[in-house]
Amino acid sequence: MRGRLVTILSLFITGGQVVAYIVGWLFSLIDGGWRWIVGLGILPALFQLVILTALPETPRWLAQAGFETNAIAVLGKVYQGHPDSDCITKRILREIQQEVAEERLGHPGGSSGAGQQWIHYVLQRTTELFYVGGNRRALIIAMMLQGSQQLSGFNCLMYFSGIIFSSLSFSSPTLTSLSVATTNFLFTLLAFTYIDRIGRRRILLYSIPIMTISLIVCALTFSLVSSDLSSFPLTRAGSSDTVPDDSMLPITILLCLTVYTASYAFGLGNVPWQQSELFPLSVRSLGSAFATATNWASNFVVGLTFLPMMELLSPGWTFGSYAVVCAVSWFAVWAIYPEMSGLGLEEVKELLADGWGVKESLARTRNDS
Repeated sequence: MRGRLVTILSLFITGGQVVAYIVGWLFSLIDGGWRWIVGLGILPALFQLVILTALPETPRWLAQAGFETNAIAVLGKVYQGHPDSDCITKRILREIQQEVAEERLGHPGGSSGAGQQWIHYVLQRTTELFYVGGNRRALIIAMMLQGSQQLSGFNCLMYFSGIIFSSLSFSSPTLTSLSVATTNFLFTLLAFTYIDRIGRRRILLYSIPIMTISLIVCALTFSLVSSDLSSFPLTRAGSSDTVPDDSMLPITILLCLTVYTASYAFGLGNVPWQQSELFPLSVRSLGSAFATATNWASNFVVGLTFLPMMELLSPGWTFGSYAVVCAVSWFAVWAIYPEMSGLGLEEVKELLADGWGVKESLARTRNDS
């Protein structure tokens, strides 16, 4: 169930984006509506602050801090209704206590201060992440997937779809952008249903080629209207001189971007966030941090360069460059990303210990089926 549980995160993000686009469209009809949009951001923040009071600490932290009774209570809630809930919670608590004890043996307290101990701990974990072969391979896979997710250009649609559709003379660019956000949500829901059945690797190998083809067709179509978009972005977006001669061209671009969004939501939008299953517990938080930093760094690059690329290179070449990223990503996934579905976390660790484990994972999948 790991795949489905992690995909819930993306499901709520994309659902929230749909709500945000609807709110944006409604307030776009009002003078100064952007002020209301900014102000309404207070409401979800307040809601999150309120429900945060009911969020328990993790059993691991409670056990580490010496609150075993509280840890048992939290684990009891997690496994509530399970016929062997008492046995499971006690077994998991014992495993957590054993891990905590092993960590303390590896980092004995000395005369040095807490700050020096923390620095030593971080340096040791960093060394373990980069110099242990299995951990290093897990980090490369996680960073590759997160980089591919952003450098494929999807968030350009989230950030600038209004500008893109305005330049193509759609009467309501914000409402048109809503179709992209809705597609993203619906196919994330589809991924939630099938990710553990189909498998992470197979989903990416099936969906990324569709993304690539959609971007190529989109780039070719943009090249047919490039003369009309020579002033892209901005001041004249939506003016009469940006109307293409062939009214089907904007519809073709919209369809291509919708298919691209659907393929992205089904694959690259979700699978990279399964990154935690790649790392053993000792380096999981640090490895996930590096992978997430790769995501946001790539996001920053794409957000910063999209409009200049549209203006300097033309829309066709811009979307063509994203197609190249998708094609390279497909080969990277094919070469180094093993199938994780159906494997326990210890099995994943063993899989990456001596190599990328692609053939071994596929052999296990065939045997299980």
